[in-house]
Amino acid sequence: NLRNGDTLNKDWPTDEPYTFDAVVMNPPYSAKWSADTTFLDDSRFNRYGKLAPKSKADFAFLLHGFYHLKETGTMAIVLPHGVLFRGAAEGVIRQKLLEDGSIYAVIGMPANLFFGTSIPTTVIVLKKNRQTRDVLFIDASREFVKGKNQNKLSEENIQKILETYAERKDVEKYAHLATFDEIKENDYNLNIPRYVDTFEEEEPIDMVHVGNDIKKIRQEQQVLEKELLEAISSLQTTPENEAWLQGALEVFKHEQ
Repeated sequence: NLRNGDTLNKDWPTDEPYTFDAVVMNPPYSAKWSADTTFLDDSRFNRYGKLAPKSKADFAFLLHGFYHLKETGTMAIVLPHGVLFRGAAEGVIRQKLLEDGSIYAVIGMPANLFFGTSIPTTVIVLKKNRQTRDVLFIDASREFVKGKNQNKLSEENIQKILETYAERKDVEKYAHLATFDEIKENDYNLNIPRYVDTFEEEEPIDMVHVGNDIKKIRQEQQVLEKELLEAISSLQTTPENEAWLQGALEVFKHEQ
């Protein structure tokens, strides 16, 4: 069954199932909402101490979905990267989720995957009642096939993400399983580059080789200029081209 309504200002209808085995969300990014202080008494939000800001309802959507997740369920939500590192109220909510062990994985997705927006997004996976508080970070931002109007995930891209998620271990320049202490040392900032180093060191420049190439080019240039000067000098002078020939000769003589 489909239902249409404001899921933030009015919670799930009471005559519908209350919790679910899986929650999958792709809410409008950084949407506005009321953020009325009365929501601090709302059971979806009250245990986190702060409300998502009026101008960015991202965490309001996340907490709404998480509230309706079964104790043994799994939730995945697509959001902009800002939720991983923004401070103030969002930082307080994020810290509480991490302290509770609720955030299971953070997956950085490629830019330009969705219609209507080209920004890169992140998939945050959440679970309840975990025994550990580690978080798996996957940087899949380069796992895509470039399309005409938007990027796409190939079957190979998808399988790589799923296998890394299932194995839940470090993969060089792609994934890192961060301990809670590591996250705490980073002030609960979940920005993916803090945990997954994708830096590719450039090949060192062989200056001897470059110097030899420059020397060779200059020698070739001198040969060509000499040949061109000889060709110009051999041209017959006429009243029409005399000034041009004289100017050309002066240029090449000066260059030499």
